[in-house]
Amino acid sequence: MHQPSDAITAGLTPADTPYIEATRRWVARAVVGLNLCPFARAPFAQETIRYAVSHARDADALLDDLCSELQGLAAADPADCETTLLIHPQVLGDFLDFNDFLDVADAAVETLRLDGVLQVASFHPHYQFAGSAPDDIGNLSNRSPHPVLHLLREASVERAMEAMGDTDAIYRRNIETLHRLGLAGWQALRDGGD
Repeated sequence: MHQPSDAITAGLTPADTPYIEATRRWVARAVVGLNLCPFARAPFAQETIRYAVSHARDADALLDDLCSELQGLAAADPADCETTLLIHPQVLGDFLDFNDFLDVADAAVETLRLDGVLQVASFHPHYQFAGSAPDDIGNLSNRSPHPVLHLLREASVERAMEAMGDTDAIYRRNIETLHRLGLAGWQALRDGGD
């Protein structure tokens, strides 16, 4: 195992460990393990995912942390830090509030003149796709242990989409995988031991 760069470890504290470990387990078991995002395997294996924890307790403080992380990712060498998962366990626990904040996150990308460079994706413990029921199994594909803003490099997304071809197939395959797994299987995956 290689030594993580400062771009990966900057600012992390021992208090962040439980949030990072829960999120890392979810990435390993669900995102990579179930192949919910085929683009995640390489950065996970190469240890170029930054797991950052915001201690914000309101949306304004979270916005400050998001702007710092966006700037940090933009400045980092992709070989050291490909992507960032900004975990924010103390704020936006309500999914509708979280969903509203995504417009603020997109505006921050534009304000920082990083549109076309970075984008923000979202994961939440109560994630619900528009038009779906709260218990729709498809929602599980975007359900994380804590609210997460995923900062992605546009160039990496474009390369991955070109390599993948039919990106709609990812969604269809995820739904099939989650239906096969079922809610009990998902809970066992989420709660299983190391």
